[in-house]
Amino acid sequence: MRINKLTSALAIAGLVTVSSAAFATDGYFSDGYGIKAKGMAGVAIAMPQDTLAAANNPAGMVWQGDRLDLGLDWFRPIRNADIVGNGGGANGSYDANDKKNFFIPEFGYNKMINPNMSFGVSVYGNGGMNTSYTKAIPLFGTSKAGIDLSQLFIAPTFAMKLNSSNAIGVSLNFAYQRFKATGLQNFANSTYSSSPSNVTDNGYDSATGWGVKVGWNGQVTQNLSLGATYQSKTSMGKFDKYKGLFAEQGSFDIPENYGAGFAWKAAPAWTIAGDYKHISYSKVGAVGNTVNCLFAGTCKLGADNGAGFGWDDMDVYKLGVSYEYSKDLTLRAGYSYGKQPIPASQTLFNMLAPAVNNDHMTLGATWTLANKAELSFAYMHAFDNTVSGSNSIPAGFGGGNANLKMYQDSLGVAYGMKF
Repeated sequence: MRINKLTSALAIAGLVTVSSAAFATDGYFSDGYGIKAKGMAGVAIAMPQDTLAAANNPAGMVWQGDRLDLGLDWFRPIRNADIVGNGGGANGSYDANDKKNFFIPEFGYNKMINPNMSFGVSVYGNGGMNTSYTKAIPLFGTSKAGIDLSQLFIAPTFAMKLNSSNAIGVSLNFAYQRFKATGLQNFANSTYSSSPSNVTDNGYDSATGWGVKVGWNGQVTQNLSLGATYQSKTSMGKFDKYKGLFAEQGSFDIPENYGAGFAWKAAPAWTIAGDYKHISYSKVGAVGNTVNCLFAGTCKLGADNGAGFGWDDMDVYKLGVSYEYSKDLTLRAGYSYGKQPIPASQTLFNMLAPAVNNDHMTLGATWTLANKAELSFAYMHAFDNTVSGSNSIPAGFGGGNANLKMYQDSLGVAYGMKF
């Protein structure tokens, strides 16, 4: 009963939060889940450190004992676009930062059923396809353009030790997402959309769905741990208010992803860890379909083969280090690289979702308090990157290119305690 009440409370808090979530780091996935992991560039598949472990590798939950974690991350993405060489009068710089500060909580709870089994829940978010332009983009419409996509995961998780060195886990990922679009009036017609009244300026719409995440974590030698995890595509309900925008009549599933990691105890106080993660953006029509067919007249927005954002799959590599400075202070740092998913030919529509960062650096720390609870911090900087378009604006819209720019910062704090 206590677990059910706490799970409900965390879910309600997460639903309140989802309106302000706006990540855009590994595509539109977060750079990491859990403030400790964030201090190491998101490394966590073989190195679980708190009860956000289910977001990274469900097997890690059984190593956490009876524990509660609460965190808050301040996230500040700075995104801009330039239109150059356009013969239709749209040349200029466009500021997408009408809203640029976001606060994203995270929650985790774990309870040992017996010494070898645990049940817990992790609540966390994605987002990232978020822009709020300060003025209209003439190529799109007559009012301020922008989109806002937020995704919330509530992941009840069962984990079990196979022996003293190996564990497996499974999470049911219950997902809630909501979306709105503004300023896309130029596409709200029968030439470009299969449902012109369901393209733009219809307020927020929401959808729910579920998927599964599984994982393994093992201590293979005294100093080396390995881990692997797989998350299925999360099948979501459709955004009916935007069935004329997203492919397959408003479908926006969350892509399959998988990864593997290691954690090596290089010295008594030093741990070096790394993760590899693959995100299958191209397998979700609304994200992976290219826009080319729209301007060639062979498809329409919202159709089964409708245009999308043209994202490629993404491979992300993360490396982190942890140093136990003293029994009460642990220091962390990390670096992450993932080639951004937007091809140069697809930058026009991605003015709405300019997730173009490649490189991230992080710092973190945990203090153990007098009551044995922990206070953790993490800072992330995603370095400025530009993707210049390559004939990305069609001749019918005046030709030229849309060039995308973004950098990001975040600062997070978390409180964790065992009980």
